Amino acid sequence: MWGNPANPELIQIPAGQLYLVRPNSIKGSRECIFPDAVATIRRTGVDFQYQLVVTRAYDEGEEQLLEEDAETDDERVFLLDESLGFRFGSLEGHSTCSWSDLSGDEGDLWEFVSAQTVPKPTNSLFEMTLLNCIYERKHNQSHENASEEDLAALKFQSESANLAATDSPAVNEDTFKDVPVLATTSAELYMFDTVSDMFVIQEKEVVIEIALNGPFETWVVVRNNSTPFITLPIDDDMNARFDMDNRAFMFTFRATEDLPAMTWCLRFDLDSFPTWKEQFTIYMWEAKNRSTYSKIKPDEQRYIQEAYEDVEMGEADDDINGEAEEDDQSDGDTSVAALTDSEDDDPSLRGLAQGSKNQHLTVGYKDDLSYVTRGDMIGVFAQKDNRMRFKTTIDRVRDLQGNTLTPKKVMLHNQDTEMLLLDADHQHSVMRMDLEYGKIVDEWKVSDDVPVSNIIPESKYAQMDPQQTFIGHSHNGIFRIDPRVSGNKLVQSQFKQYATKNDFSTAATTDSGKLVVASNKGDIRLFDQIGKNAKTALPPLGDPIIGVDVTADGRWLVATCKTYLLLIDLLIGDGRYKGSLGFDRSFPADSKPVPKRLGLKPEHAAYMKDAVSFTPA
Repeated sequence: MWGNPANPELIQIPAGQLYLVRPNSIKGSRECIFPDAVATIRRTGVDFQYQLVVTRAYDEGEEQLLEEDAETDDERVFLLDESLGFRFGSLEGHSTCSWSDLSGDEGDLWEFVSAQTVPKPTNSLFEMTLLNCIYERKHNQSHENASEEDLAALKFQSESANLAATDSPAVNEDTFKDVPVLATTSAELYMFDTVSDMFVIQEKEVVIEIALNGPFETWVVVRNNSTPFITLPIDDDMNARFDMDNRAFMFTFRATEDLPAMTWCLRFDLDSFPTWKEQFTIYMWEAKNRSTYSKIKPDEQRYIQEAYEDVEMGEADDDINGEAEEDDQSDGDTSVAALTDSEDDDPSLRGLAQGSKNQHLTVGYKDDLSYVTRGDMIGVFAQKDNRMRFKTTIDRVRDLQGNTLTPKKVMLHNQDTEMLLLDADHQHSVMRMDLEYGKIVDEWKVSDDVPVSNIIPESKYAQMDPQQTFIGHSHNGIFRIDPRVSGNKLVQSQFKQYATKNDFSTAATTDSGKLVVASNKGDIRLFDQIGKNAKTALPPLGDPIIGVDVTADGRWLVATCKTYLLLIDLLIGDGRYKGSLGFDRSFPADSKPVPKRLGLKPEHAAYMKDAVSFTPA
């Protein structure tokens, strides 16, 4: 990286093939030298001098099988100089980089063919870095002084010398040339280096555009000297983050699912950063909600803008850190490993560990037991000596007709003696399992017309009491369920049905029975009781909420989305109802709570192979 002199490697293409092309040879015009290769641009010990190093890559164990005298021929090194005549193109969809073989016959070329798994921005940045290195050697000065024309002049100019196999446009073809541009500004460009664990500068100035690629489909386009080399849609997979103190915008880019994300940073000047933040937030919201931002109320706009502001987590108190360290030390070798303990070598456990993955977890309060569902089986675990120990398996869960039942939702009930289950084949019913016998003993028909999407306790700790009623919701209705009534169990007097499809996804209750309901649209509603309108409705950010929880006193709420958590203080801080909770009173229009958006930093995502995907907190 240019900004990290301690790192000898500027940039690397991690996968490709090296060929020697001899168009005039009777032995054949194309010979594969390294079927698996890595191309690296390295510093030398001399200022403004760089090398292109192509190294053979081995599969695990392959290198040990080769003879020792063959190991010295696994690397090709080239001093980067204009005389090599570098040219760039593509071959059957693969990016290529070719240069003259100065020790061979006239017309002979070396060619590195990048693997399709290598992200397009990596290939583009490799080309730009290589040309910058040649510029520095030729002019004996920093590439920061180079213009676009200077770098273009360093490429091989003769069209006749291009590879015959190059059959498609260059990698850097501008696919956004005729796309409407909604916003444009400039910034410094950095890339996160996982070796040095720091952001290092790539370009002093790049142009950033927000381009409209379709209705509510906007893209970020980063251009270097008018050439686009980072293009990605504005969506939550960007893992975008604003650093207010440093006027920086960070994001991740993942070209394919099997490659780690690349983390980039744009650093703006003092005047342009607020405008960029506001514009990006607007287009992100519009892309998620498929709606025009200007149509929503000003107080909702403030709520959305504030949700994207970065919140630095404060340092924990020393005594808390000490307790955490003691806990870590006390755990020692007693980590959670219930499914691999030799002392738990039980046939039922081995059956549970095969086939389906863990799907649902519910934890009991009375007997300190935990229940994990896998397909039509339920594993029962007990806590002992700071670890989870397998206890038994409830195998082959069946409904009252003997049909296989795969739970999509489970909830402990009636002092942890019963488990209530929902499944896809009984959309209007709730199954009751007697945990002493491990069998379904009842099917409660809730309604003929209203499906049951989710169930939650009457209050936060209701499962500890002999409470019979509980709460359910469909995609657009909220209701109380009472298994003691005859016929259908839905209590009509405590049923709130919405005319529009709200797409409710999850819910939770406080200790006093106040209710929070969230949706796949991203909005959150707070109710003081069932059957009435919500006291507070928090506007959607546009991401589906897959989980929600609230503290027993109703003060704090946490909502889980795919790539982040939202932490919201529900205490009204201003106005007539100052000191009340959002469950009891509506927030003033000019004093809605500021959501704290908690997520992985983009630089941390650079270490991850898989995309960020949270489970409910």
